[in-house]
Amino acid sequence: MRKMMRNIVSTAGAFMMLGLGEVLAQTAAPAPAAPAAAPVLNSGDTAWMLTSSLLVLMMLVPGLALFYGGMVRKKNVLAVLMQCFFAAGILSVIWIVIGYTLAFTEGNPFFGGLSKVMLQGIAPETLAPAAQTIPEFVFVMFQLTFAIITPVIILGGPADRMKFSAAMLFLSLWLVLVYAPIAHMVWGPGGFLADAGVLDFAGGTVVHINSGIAGLIAACMIGKRKDLGSDAVVPHNVLLTMIGGALLWVGWFGFNAGSALAAGSSAGIAMINTHGATAAAVVAWSLVEAIVRGKPSLLGAVSGAIAGLVAITPACGFVSVGGALFIGFAAGVACFWGVSWLKNLFGYDDALDVWGVHGVGGILGAILTGVFAVAAIGGTGKAGLVDGNPGQVLLQLEGVGMTLVWSGVISFVLLKLIDLTIGLRVSKESEEEGLDLALHGEAIHS
Repeated sequence: MRKMMRNIVSTAGAFMMLGLGEVLAQTAAPAPAAPAAAPVLNSGDTAWMLTSSLLVLMMLVPGLALFYGGMVRKKNVLAVLMQCFFAAGILSVIWIVIGYTLAFTEGNPFFGGLSKVMLQGIAPETLAPAAQTIPEFVFVMFQLTFAIITPVIILGGPADRMKFSAAMLFLSLWLVLVYAPIAHMVWGPGGFLADAGVLDFAGGTVVHINSGIAGLIAACMIGKRKDLGSDAVVPHNVLLTMIGGALLWVGWFGFNAGSALAAGSSAGIAMINTHGATAAAVVAWSLVEAIVRGKPSLLGAVSGAIAGLVAITPACGFVSVGGALFIGFAAGVACFWGVSWLKNLFGYDDALDVWGVHGVGGILGAILTGVFAVAAIGGTGKAGLVDGNPGQVLLQLEGVGMTLVWSGVISFVLLKLIDLTIGLRVSKESEEEGLDLALHGEAIHS
């Protein structure tokens, strides 16, 4: 009897321990993860991105148009304005038809796919894959404004002597074969440079190095202006350039802070960094100009502002305010050197200093992004925490090199093909008469 009782007690104990173990196991096991919340449109983010899109559009018409228009001679002002205005139209159409899908859809490391040709598959309620608090149509429009101003920057290089038809054909092909692929590599899903860990917050490589090298190649291939070096080759109206530059400065906040794709802290740091670097570059350029030439000029101060804006573009969302100030000061000095000493050394006729400002400033900004990026702000690339990480600087150099080669080679080929077919340069008579009358049949008479 006692043995039977011991067995019963032992068995009961075993069952109790088993039950307790199961209870403990169930208690210790992690609760199943809650399903991720579905993306929801945010009206604040959407409002900011709508505003940013308008600010960047203003950078081209009228910002860049006036900035360039004031620097050419009076007989070519309307031709420059026509280039900017018409390009805004034709490049917008190309972006909607084919550019967006090549830049921002799944494809290969260099090109996106064709799934969104003519924006098919995007509905009013579709959220942007890259920013799932705003409608994709808003994202398309924001990126469109980048895509139309970047090619037009190129035209500052061969200004005063390029055919209108050749210019528009080149920009149209360049958007598809150069801009869209570089944008995909840097910002698109599965992009080559993005996967490598290259940092570019708002377009140091995509916009400025890209257009800068193309502008230099176009200027060299088309040749120097006939009367270069004479007193006639001076800016027609620095007032227009200052107004255009001011519009660029203000519009650039949409460019840089808008690239945060949300109305949050990232937009805030990008905005203060953009302004700080620009202000520092104005001071630096003016000081250097006063030392070298004896007097600071308004044209120099405006050029300094653009240099600072260019250089801070890739870094604005990744660096501290102190880093931004350093980048701005460095850009003011480096770009002054680029438009004076470097240009004179090689003797090329980059009429509106596209390479000296956008090329030199873009390269400087891209490299210094790797030097000053702060992990706590958002500067974490594949090289790890990039607070002064030499590995990130090497990645930035990879991005610079890839952009220079891709844009440089394809730009050269496109320009050569156009020159062999319809020709790049206007006739000597048209150049002497002025492009306003020769190409467009109108002129400024007052």
